[in-house]
Amino acid sequence: MSTTAFITALAQAATDQPGGGMGGTFLILILMFGGMYFLVIAPQRKKQKEHQKRIEALKIGDRIVTNGGLYATISNVKSDRLVIKLVDGTKAELAKNFVTSVLAPGDEGKDIQPTVPAEQAK
Repeated sequence: MSTTAFITALAQAATDQPGGGMGGTFLILILMFGGMYFLVIAPQRKKQKEHQKRIEALKIGDRIVTNGGLYATISNVKSDRLVIKLVDGTKAELAKNFVTSVLAPGDEGKDIQPTVPAEQAK
């Protein structure tokens, strides 16, 4: 039985009752909330917990990607922020919440290096 057919049957059963069918309507709302919880809220909370574990496990030398798309290396870890080193040697402080992902050691060679055209290299 499909979900819409089930909800339609519940709605009809609720309206067929004489003297107020609030119980059926209330049951439908509870079922809809339960479905939303298991389809949307629970997976999102699981994803947030996994991301928080990765943030807490950051250490010096890890390569990260920030929300702004910057690739950086962690040079110092503080309680609420990180000191990161960008490709050109610039150091900056970054709030831990702005770390999008941690690069695996095999991904380090895949960074895009700026190239200088042969005409400018002379």
